[in-house]
Amino acid sequence: MASLTSYTLLCCLSFALLLSSVHSANFSDLFQPYWASDHFVMADGEPLELKLDNDSGCGFGSKKKYLFGQASMQIKLVEGDSAGTVTAFYMSSDGPNHNELDFEFLGNVSGEPYLVQTNIYVNGSGNREQRHSLWFDPTVDFHTYSILWNHDHIRFQVDGIPMRVYANNEESDGLILYPKDQPMGVYASVWNADDWATQGGRLKTNWAHAPFVSSFRAFEIDGCEAGGGEDGSIEPCDKEGGTNWWDAPGMSRLTPHQRRQLKWVRAKHLVYDYCNDSGRFAEIPRECKGKL
Repeated sequence: MASLTSYTLLCCLSFALLLSSVHSANFSDLFQPYWASDHFVMADGEPLELKLDNDSGCGFGSKKKYLFGQASMQIKLVEGDSAGTVTAFYMSSDGPNHNELDFEFLGNVSGEPYLVQTNIYVNGSGNREQRHSLWFDPTVDFHTYSILWNHDHIRFQVDGIPMRVYANNEESDGLILYPKDQPMGVYASVWNADDWATQGGRLKTNWAHAPFVSSFRAFEIDGCEAGGGEDGSIEPCDKEGGTNWWDAPGMSRLTPHQRRQLKWVRAKHLVYDYCNDSGRFAEIPRECKGKL
Protein backbone atom coordinates (compact mmCIF):
# COMPACT_ATOMS: atom_id res chain seq x y z
CA MET A 1 0.00 0.00 0.00
CA ALA A 2 1.26 3.47 -0.81
CA SER A 3 2.37 5.67 2.05
CA LEU A 4 0.24 8.43 3.53
CA THR A 5 2.60 11.03 2.10
CA SER A 6 2.34 9.71 -1.43
CA TYR A 7 -1.42 9.59 -1.25
CA THR A 8 -1.54 13.12 0.18
CA LEU A 9 0.43 14.30 -2.84
CA LEU A 10 -1.92 12.31 -5.07
CA CYS A 11 -4.93 13.94 -3.46
CA CYS A 12 -3.49 17.42 -3.93
CA LEU A 13 -2.66 16.69 -7.57
CA SER A 14 -6.14 15.32 -8.22
CA PHE A 15 -7.63 18.42 -6.60
CA ALA A 16 -5.53 20.76 -8.74
CA LEU A 17 -6.48 18.95 -11.93
CA LEU A 18 -10.13 19.00 -10.94
CA LEU A 19 -10.14 22.72 -10.26
CA SER A 20 -8.47 23.43 -13.60
CA SER A 21 -11.32 21.73 -15.49
CA VAL A 22 -14.29 23.15 -13.57
CA HIS A 23 -16.83 25.18 -15.53
CA SER A 24 -19.15 26.48 -12.85
CA ALA A 25 -22.55 28.12 -13.03
CA ASN A 26 -23.61 31.12 -11.04
CA PHE A 27 -25.52 30.33 -7.87
CA SER A 28 -28.71 31.99 -9.12
CA ASP A 29 -28.65 29.96 -12.34
CA LEU A 30 -29.12 26.70 -10.44
CA PHE A 31 -30.26 27.46 -6.90
CA GLN A 32 -32.46 29.58 -4.69
CA PRO A 33 -32.81 29.99 -0.91
CA TYR A 34 -35.46 27.83 0.70
CA TRP A 35 -34.81 28.64 4.36
CA ALA A 36 -33.83 31.86 6.16
CA SER A 37 -32.51 33.90 3.23
CA ASP A 38 -31.58 36.66 5.71
CA HIS A 39 -28.77 34.35 6.90
CA PHE A 40 -27.12 34.37 3.46
CA VAL A 41 -24.14 36.58 2.68
CA MET A 42 -23.22 36.94 -0.97
CA ALA A 43 -21.16 39.66 -2.57
CA ASP A 44 -20.85 40.10 -6.32
CA GLY A 45 -20.27 36.55 -7.49
CA GLU A 46 -18.93 33.98 -5.01
CA PRO A 47 -18.39 32.61 -2.45
CA LEU A 48 -21.77 32.31 -0.83
CA GLU A 49 -21.73 32.25 2.98
CA LEU A 50 -24.37 30.50 5.07
CA LYS A 51 -24.68 31.60 8.70
CA LEU A 52 -25.95 29.72 11.73
CA ASP A 53 -26.80 31.64 14.90
CA ASN A 54 -29.05 31.15 17.89
CA ASP A 55 -32.04 32.30 15.85
CA SER A 56 -31.75 30.07 12.80
CA GLY A 57 -29.72 28.10 10.34
CA CYS A 58 -30.32 28.42 6.59
CA GLY A 59 -30.29 26.51 3.35
CA PHE A 60 -30.67 26.58 -0.42
CA GLY A 61 -31.94 24.16 -3.03
CA SER A 62 -31.85 23.62 -6.77
CA LYS A 63 -34.55 25.09 -8.96
CA LYS A 64 -34.91 21.78 -10.79
CA LYS A 65 -34.83 18.08 -9.94
CA TYR A 66 -32.66 15.48 -11.60
CA LEU A 67 -32.78 11.77 -12.31
CA PHE A 68 -29.15 10.53 -12.30
CA GLY A 69 -26.05 12.60 -12.97
CA GLN A 70 -23.50 14.41 -10.80
CA ALA A 71 -23.73 17.39 -8.46
CA SER A 72 -20.62 19.15 -7.13
CA MET A 73 -19.74 22.20 -5.11
CA GLN A 74 -16.72 23.55 -3.31
CA ILE A 75 -17.14 24.08 0.42
CA LYS A 76 -15.06 25.64 3.19
CA LEU A 77 -16.36 24.59 6.59
CA VAL A 78 -16.91 26.45 9.84
CA GLU A 79 -13.62 27.41 11.47
CA GLY A 80 -12.69 27.02 15.13
CA ASP A 81 -15.13 25.59 17.64
CA SER A 82 -17.88 24.15 15.46
CA ALA A 83 -19.22 21.58 17.95
CA GLY A 84 -22.92 20.87 17.47
CA THR A 85 -23.08 22.31 13.97
CA VAL A 86 -23.75 20.44 10.75
CA THR A 87 -22.98 21.65 7.25
CA ALA A 88 -24.88 19.52 4.73
CA PHE A 89 -24.67 18.94 0.97
CA TYR A 90 -27.22 16.43 -0.27
CA MET A 91 -29.71 15.31 -2.88
CA SER A 92 -33.28 14.48 -1.96
CA SER A 93 -36.70 13.78 -3.43
CA ASP A 94 -39.96 14.83 -1.79
CA GLY A 95 -42.42 13.08 0.50
CA PRO A 96 -42.24 10.60 3.38
CA ASN A 97 -41.00 7.79 1.11
CA HIS A 98 -38.23 9.93 -0.30
CA ASN A 99 -34.77 9.02 -1.53
CA GLU A 100 -31.79 10.96 -0.22
CA LEU A 101 -27.99 11.01 -0.63
CA ASP A 102 -26.18 12.88 2.17
CA PHE A 103 -22.87 14.53 2.85
CA GLU A 104 -23.03 15.82 6.45
CA PHE A 105 -20.00 17.54 7.96
CA LEU A 106 -20.09 17.18 11.74
CA GLY A 107 -18.42 19.97 13.64
CA ASN A 108 -16.14 19.55 16.63
CA VAL A 109 -14.23 21.50 19.25
CA SER A 110 -11.17 23.46 18.17
CA GLY A 111 -8.24 21.25 17.30
CA GLU A 112 -10.34 18.14 16.79
CA PRO A 113 -11.00 16.83 13.28
CA TYR A 114 -14.22 17.15 11.37
CA LEU A 115 -16.06 13.92 10.65
CA VAL A 116 -17.92 13.43 7.38
CA GLN A 117 -21.08 11.35 7.61
CA THR A 118 -22.61 9.94 4.44
CA ASN A 119 -26.01 8.29 4.37
CA ILE A 120 -28.41 6.87 1.79
CA TYR A 121 -32.19 6.81 2.10
CA VAL A 122 -34.30 4.61 -0.16
CA ASN A 123 -38.10 4.91 0.01
CA GLY A 124 -37.86 6.81 3.27
CA SER A 125 -35.51 4.35 4.99
CA GLY A 126 -31.96 5.40 5.93
CA ASN A 127 -29.68 3.90 8.60
CA ARG A 128 -26.85 3.40 6.08
CA GLU A 129 -24.31 5.70 7.71
CA GLN A 130 -20.58 5.78 7.22
CA ARG A 131 -18.26 8.26 8.91
CA HIS A 132 -14.82 9.30 7.74
CA SER A 133 -12.11 11.67 8.84
CA LEU A 134 -10.47 13.81 6.16
CA TRP A 135 -6.83 13.96 5.05
CA PHE A 136 -6.80 17.77 5.20
CA ASP A 137 -8.25 20.59 7.28
CA PRO A 138 -11.56 21.46 5.55
CA THR A 139 -11.75 24.85 7.29
CA VAL A 140 -8.58 26.30 5.73
CA ASP A 141 -9.52 26.22 2.05
CA PHE A 142 -12.21 25.11 -0.36
CA HIS A 143 -12.45 21.47 -1.42
CA THR A 144 -14.72 19.88 -4.02
CA TYR A 145 -17.41 17.46 -2.86
CA SER A 146 -19.35 15.48 -5.45
CA ILE A 147 -22.24 13.04 -5.57
CA LEU A 148 -22.30 10.82 -8.66
CA TRP A 149 -25.51 8.84 -9.16
CA ASN A 150 -26.01 6.44 -12.05
CA HIS A 151 -27.83 3.17 -12.68
CA ASP A 152 -24.94 1.10 -11.28
CA HIS A 153 -23.82 2.88 -8.14
CA ILE A 154 -23.72 6.03 -6.01
CA ARG A 155 -20.30 7.56 -5.50
CA PHE A 156 -19.37 10.14 -2.84
CA GLN A 157 -16.16 11.89 -3.89
CA VAL A 158 -13.80 14.40 -2.28
CA ASP A 159 -11.55 16.31 -4.68
CA GLY A 160 -12.28 13.58 -7.22
CA ILE A 161 -11.24 10.79 -4.84
CA PRO A 162 -13.95 8.21 -4.03
CA MET A 163 -14.78 8.19 -0.32
CA ARG A 164 -17.73 5.82 -0.53
CA VAL A 165 -19.42 3.72 -3.19
CA TYR A 166 -22.90 2.21 -2.80
CA ALA A 167 -23.62 -0.39 -5.47
CA ASN A 168 -26.95 -1.15 -7.09
CA ASN A 169 -27.46 -4.68 -5.81
CA GLU A 170 -31.22 -4.49 -6.12
CA GLU A 171 -32.90 -7.87 -6.01
CA SER A 172 -36.14 -9.03 -7.56
CA ASP A 173 -37.59 -9.83 -4.14
CA GLY A 174 -37.37 -6.14 -3.25
CA LEU A 175 -35.35 -6.69 -0.07
CA ILE A 176 -32.51 -4.57 -1.41
CA LEU A 177 -33.64 -1.30 -2.93
CA TYR A 178 -31.82 1.29 -5.00
CA PRO A 179 -32.89 4.88 -5.73
CA LYS A 180 -33.81 4.95 -9.39
CA ASP A 181 -37.27 6.38 -9.97
CA GLN A 182 -37.59 9.56 -7.87
CA PRO A 183 -36.02 12.77 -9.21
CA MET A 184 -33.98 14.54 -6.57
CA GLY A 185 -33.13 18.17 -5.95
CA VAL A 186 -29.69 19.34 -4.81
CA TYR A 187 -29.49 21.10 -1.44
CA ALA A 188 -27.08 22.60 1.08
CA SER A 189 -27.62 23.93 4.59
CA VAL A 190 -26.01 24.86 7.88
CA TRP A 191 -27.94 23.93 11.03
CA ASN A 192 -27.74 23.09 14.71
CA ALA A 193 -27.73 19.40 15.62
CA ASP A 194 -26.10 19.41 19.03
CA ASP A 195 -28.42 16.65 20.21
CA TRP A 196 -26.35 14.14 18.18
CA ALA A 197 -23.73 15.64 15.87
CA THR A 198 -20.66 15.94 18.10
CA GLN A 199 -19.61 12.99 20.24
CA GLY A 200 -23.15 11.67 20.28
CA GLY A 201 -24.55 14.96 21.57
CA ARG A 202 -22.24 15.23 24.57
CA LEU A 203 -20.70 18.45 23.21
CA LYS A 204 -23.20 21.24 22.67
CA THR A 205 -23.11 24.29 20.44
CA ASN A 206 -21.37 27.24 22.08
CA TRP A 207 -23.45 30.17 20.88
CA ALA A 208 -20.82 32.61 22.13
CA HIS A 209 -18.91 31.67 18.97
CA ALA A 210 -21.82 32.42 16.63
CA PRO A 211 -22.34 33.13 13.84
CA PHE A 212 -20.99 29.87 12.45
CA VAL A 213 -20.20 30.32 8.77
CA SER A 214 -19.66 27.82 5.96
CA SER A 215 -18.77 29.06 2.47
CA PHE A 216 -19.80 27.63 -0.91
CA ARG A 217 -18.73 28.22 -4.50
CA ALA A 218 -18.18 26.50 -7.88
CA PHE A 219 -21.71 25.11 -8.21
CA GLU A 220 -22.14 22.38 -10.79
CA ILE A 221 -25.01 20.08 -11.69
CA ASP A 222 -24.62 17.84 -14.71
CA GLY A 223 -27.67 15.62 -14.65
CA CYS A 224 -30.83 14.60 -16.34
CA GLU A 225 -33.42 17.30 -15.72
CA ALA A 226 -36.60 15.49 -14.77
CA GLY A 227 -39.51 16.54 -16.91
CA GLY A 228 -42.97 15.21 -16.25
CA GLY A 229 -45.91 14.35 -18.40
CA GLU A 230 -49.38 15.53 -17.55
CA ASP A 231 -50.02 12.18 -15.89
CA GLY A 232 -47.07 12.74 -13.54
CA SER A 233 -44.83 10.26 -15.34
CA ILE A 234 -41.09 10.81 -15.69
CA GLU A 235 -40.01 11.46 -19.24
CA PRO A 236 -36.89 9.71 -20.49
CA CYS A 237 -33.90 11.98 -20.73
CA ASP A 238 -31.12 10.03 -22.38
CA LYS A 239 -28.72 12.21 -24.28
CA GLU A 240 -29.70 12.59 -27.92
CA GLY A 241 -27.57 10.30 -30.05
CA GLY A 242 -26.06 8.36 -27.17
CA THR A 243 -25.85 7.56 -23.50
CA ASN A 244 -25.29 10.19 -20.83
CA TRP A 245 -21.67 10.19 -19.69
CA TRP A 246 -22.53 8.99 -16.18
CA ASP A 247 -24.06 5.82 -17.64
CA ALA A 248 -21.34 5.17 -20.23
CA PRO A 249 -19.79 1.67 -20.03
CA GLY A 250 -16.66 2.96 -18.34
CA MET A 251 -18.70 4.51 -15.52
CA SER A 252 -20.32 1.28 -14.36
CA ARG A 253 -17.55 0.73 -11.80
CA LEU A 254 -14.37 2.26 -10.47
CA THR A 255 -11.14 2.16 -12.43
CA PRO A 256 -8.23 0.23 -10.86
CA HIS A 257 -6.71 3.56 -9.78
CA GLN A 258 -9.96 4.66 -8.15
CA ARG A 259 -10.23 1.30 -6.39
CA ARG A 260 -6.78 1.86 -4.88
CA GLN A 261 -7.85 5.33 -3.77
CA LEU A 262 -11.02 3.96 -2.16
CA LYS A 263 -9.06 1.21 -0.43
CA TRP A 264 -6.68 3.80 0.97
CA VAL A 265 -9.52 6.01 2.21
CA ARG A 266 -11.17 3.05 3.92
CA ALA A 267 -7.92 1.89 5.52
CA LYS A 268 -6.82 5.31 6.79
CA HIS A 269 -9.97 7.37 7.28
CA LEU A 270 -13.04 5.17 7.78
CA VAL A 271 -14.24 5.73 11.35
CA TYR A 272 -17.63 3.99 11.29
CA ASP A 273 -19.46 1.68 8.87
CA TYR A 274 -23.02 0.55 9.57
CA CYS A 275 -22.21 -2.70 7.75
CA ASN A 276 -19.93 -3.66 10.64
CA ASP A 277 -22.20 -2.55 13.49
CA SER A 278 -23.40 -5.79 15.06
CA GLY A 279 -24.87 -3.81 17.95
CA ARG A 280 -27.42 -2.24 15.61
CA PHE A 281 -27.96 -5.12 13.22
CA ALA A 282 -28.28 -8.73 14.30
CA GLU A 283 -27.50 -9.72 10.72
CA ILE A 284 -25.36 -7.82 8.27
CA PRO A 285 -27.62 -5.72 6.02
CA ARG A 286 -28.07 -7.49 2.71
CA GLU A 287 -26.80 -4.59 0.63
CA CYS A 288 -23.46 -4.82 2.49
CA LYS A 289 -22.73 -8.13 0.83
CA GLY A 290 -20.98 -7.93 -2.50
CA LYS A 291 -19.96 -4.29 -2.23
CA LEU A 292 -18.58 -2.54 -5.31
